[in-house]
Amino acid sequence: MTLQHQKHLFDIPEDITYLNTAAQSPAFKSIYEAGLEGLKQKNRPYTITGKDYFEPVTELKKLFAKLVDVNDYNRIATMPSVSYGIATVANNITLNKGDEIIVIGEQFPSNYYSWKNLADKYNATIKTISPIKGEEWSTSVLNAITNKTAVVAMGNIHWSNGSLFDLKAISKKTKQHKALLIIDGSQSVGALPFSVKEIQPDALICAGYKWLFGPYGCAYAYFGEHFDNGTPLEENWANRLDSDNFADLTNYQPEYKPLASRYQVGESGNFIYVKMQIAALKQIIEWTPKAIQEYCKTISAEAVKELKILGCKIEDDNYRTHHLFGIKLPEGLDINVLKQVLKEQNIFVSFRGNYIRVSCHLFNTAHDFSTFVKCMSSVLTK
Repeated sequence: MTLQHQKHLFDIPEDITYLNTAAQSPAFKSIYEAGLEGLKQKNRPYTITGKDYFEPVTELKKLFAKLVDVNDYNRIATMPSVSYGIATVANNITLNKGDEIIVIGEQFPSNYYSWKNLADKYNATIKTISPIKGEEWSTSVLNAITNKTAVVAMGNIHWSNGSLFDLKAISKKTKQHKALLIIDGSQSVGALPFSVKEIQPDALICAGYKWLFGPYGCAYAYFGEHFDNGTPLEENWANRLDSDNFADLTNYQPEYKPLASRYQVGESGNFIYVKMQIAALKQIIEWTPKAIQEYCKTISAEAVKELKILGCKIEDDNYRTHHLFGIKLPEGLDINVLKQVLKEQNIFVSFRGNYIRVSCHLFNTAHDFSTFVKCMSSVLTK
């Protein structure tokens, strides 16, 4: 499947060059319309029925399960954030003194603080694998996994520069050492193919407002067998068995819903958010992450060559993603001058230290990258 640009589905003005989906995705038209439908429903609460609290959430979980190749949608939970999901995971892990938790250098804070607290609680150790070029980074992770390893917590890619990790090999070694593999898929799932069946993580947590095009304040989680009988962060009425029977709610139910459903956040049936999320996932599944990745590679390829000629450093194509990649700027460049020029020309990217993070999608074209390169050249060649 070969995709053409989908600019007509978005509301981005022609004078805006938005290369920052990794920070916040724009909504396409069907998401906007779905949100309006949710607002209308809120305006007329007498139209809301009992099934409206549950059936749309089930549909949403089935869609995410399909996207990440999971057979049983009951292994999916919807949540408000990655930090909520990681905290849920950490809340259901017991360590021994001297155990090690492996994380990646400069990992996003939401996938670090819970592990630091867990390590402190059990007198365990955080082992950080520092950034290394190309495939050596995955090799370093593999070499770090030993019988002391209890948890490996990392992204499918590095959130700041798109470096790819060999999760299949890492997963295999974690299982050999009876360690848990916890994946933050926020910067890859939706734009890069991911299969739970292939990778077999113990948990996968994804922010919903980036490559999954949901509203800010939504996330998804897959929980494997280790967490089947765990304890949720909160006790809400809807994650208990038979909670769809409103007339019987005060006959308190000791049992949770099966599998990951116990971890659902309270008010998971949010009428506005869920409608928007359903519209978003349907469209992503129709596009397919594979086709999105190929499109992003096509529109960015020439710009990558030109940026390298200008003295910028970008990871080799084989070891990074194409929807998101980092650009290391030449030494001595006044970053504040570059930021000002980009702002004046309505070009939106993210800065991470001496790096620029560029992230594109189907609303972008090769012309957007040409505009970006011309702006960069105007500063770098002075």
